Amino acid sequence: MNILITGASGFIGRQLVERLAPHHQLTLVTRSVSQTQKFLGHQHHYLTSLDELSHLNHIDAIVNLAGEPIVAKRWSKAQKQRICDSRWDITAKLTQLIKQSANPPKVMVSGSAVGYYGRHDDQLLDETSAAHAEFSHDICQKWEKAAQEASSEQTRVCIIRTGIVLGKGGALDKMLPPFKLGLGGPIGHGRQGMSWIHVSDLVSLIQFLLTQEHCQGVFNATAPHPVSNAVFAKALGKALNRPALITTPPLALQLAMGEMSQLLTEGQFVIPKHALEAGFKFQFNELEPALMDVVSS
Repeated sequence: MNILITGASGFIGRQLVERLAPHHQLTLVTRSVSQTQKFLGHQHHYLTSLDELSHLNHIDAIVNLAGEPIVAKRWSKAQKQRICDSRWDITAKLTQLIKQSANPPKVMVSGSAVGYYGRHDDQLLDETSAAHAEFSHDICQKWEKAAQEASSEQTRVCIIRTGIVLGKGGALDKMLPPFKLGLGGPIGHGRQGMSWIHVSDLVSLIQFLLTQEHCQGVFNATAPHPVSNAVFAKALGKALNRPALITTPPLALQLAMGEMSQLLTEGQFVIPKHALEAGFKFQFNELEPALMDVVSS
């Protein structure tokens, strides 16, 4: 297939390109072509902007992973707008290009996040669960709506609501330093849910959705067994052979991170009901083997 990928230079995008490159032609959208070519190679077709295109007749599939990193900077009003616009605008542009195509792509897999559900207590959430209105939900709701508008008899749309992605890079990189020093531990009461997925399984799920013609709609991109923050901290300490007993007060995080601290102090337990029903098999179902694989590689 000829697959167009936005966000190809990001943590997940790089791993996806590496997996797809031997078997498919890739068109990669990146603001810095020369920089991205250094680690993804010169063999792909590169675009600096979707504005270079007037249709997608030559594209068989789209993977839309673009977006300003949620945890890149403190959530000022301007940063929150960048987080939103970077997702909404490029997704709306892809939908517009699909609609302008006489021979549109057969499938678009478009990103979202478990933040769609907002904060919840200890209930298990699947793709049909109600959402709690807050900033993370507002981002994802409009993001998903823009993608779903591309759906037609010619183009199926799959939305992936991604949890914490475990791999070399991403959120785990920001968690590791205190744990490696033996200063890690639960945040607050530690009961908040952490829905996670190994990056290898996330890439495999994207591949699965690209090729399985019966799949469309929303899919939680999370492992089948979410855990509490306390259990996650204990498992990460074990993987690093370090104690994980020091509790971080939520107030300290709020002072350091502002509103963004909600990502750590609140949470949800999300299960991948639709992916499992569609026949997808996870390589990493349990947290401890997933963490051991990441920290030992």
